Amino acid sequence: MPVPKHVFEQIKRLIPPLDGSLHKGQSGRIGVLGGAQDYTGAPFFAALSAFRVGCDLSHVICAPSAAPAIKSYAPDLIVHPILAPPDSDSVKAELTSLLSRLHALIIGPGLGREAYMQDYARMALRIAKEQGMFLVLDADALWMVQQDVDLIRGYRRAVITPNVMEFKRLSEAVHIDPKSDPTRLASLLSQKLGGVTVIQKGATDIIATNTTGASPSDRAQSHVDEGEKEKEEIMHVDTQGGYKRCGGQGDVLSGSVGAFLAWGKCFEEGSYGDKSIPPTALPALAATAGALLTRTASRRAFEKTGRAMLTEDMLPEIGKAFEELFGHEAAHGPKHPHGTGLLGFGMGVGGGGKGAL
Repeated sequence: MPVPKHVFEQIKRLIPPLDGSLHKGQSGRIGVLGGAQDYTGAPFFAALSAFRVGCDLSHVICAPSAAPAIKSYAPDLIVHPILAPPDSDSVKAELTSLLSRLHALIIGPGLGREAYMQDYARMALRIAKEQGMFLVLDADALWMVQQDVDLIRGYRRAVITPNVMEFKRLSEAVHIDPKSDPTRLASLLSQKLGGVTVIQKGATDIIATNTTGASPSDRAQSHVDEGEKEKEEIMHVDTQGGYKRCGGQGDVLSGSVGAFLAWGKCFEEGSYGDKSIPPTALPALAATAGALLTRTASRRAFEKTGRAMLTEDMLPEIGKAFEELFGHEAAHGPKHPHGTGLLGFGMGVGGGGKGAL
């Protein structure tokens, strides 16, 4: 079953106009929290991917030991080297102030498992939830969630992006029967997490949001309208990607999903658009768009470099991948009249489940 036309149209409506009507920052301010001493590439890839997708400002919140390397990779990034032990009170104040200025937060790329970094990740997650932010959790943020799934249970403004092993560990943490239908595992994990959107990465990316059986407390903390119905949504994205599986491609996915979530927040706030898409639909739309975009950028990079492909080869392809998926007008703005601005169908995307996104 192909992705319904209205899903593509909803994704398209989240894209900010490029017509000079918006001020700096109104097309998305994204944050990436991660970057320990040994892991400086991951937050760079996530933050710069969000930039390449089209966000206006991209911040990296990292350990002081990681900041010089990250700054040297890209002067476009705003780097905050504040995650240093042991002054947690000072860090909390800085995080609260910083996150209040962002539209979405990605937690996990390059985070590591040192106790103080994990503590700061939990702190940032609590602050972000209090502020109603959209979230992406990846890499060692998923290890953190595995230790305490109540950290995100019921927070429906979050997207998690587990790989095969991360998905297995999370499924075990919430006691999903491993003999369950493989095509239903992502939906079951979403249900166990109270409606958090799951991207189960694999040969086909399975994106699921399952809010059936959500408790009143889950609904309360997720900014859900009283009249909103419980439902299950599943999308399959098997658009061709590159055949090289080098490290860092998941960070590009996190950054791409984060960018669309930031746009969703701008859309929700009325910076542009008509608020016609409910906030609870935004995580699944962002996840679908991010998966499509990452796979297409990967394919384009692989076509040029083959076995030698590195994740950094994907970054210059994001713009053309965006144009390929969403049309010339969406990529360049209305002053370039040659593109139709229409989304293509039959791009190797399938959908299913009990409801449409």
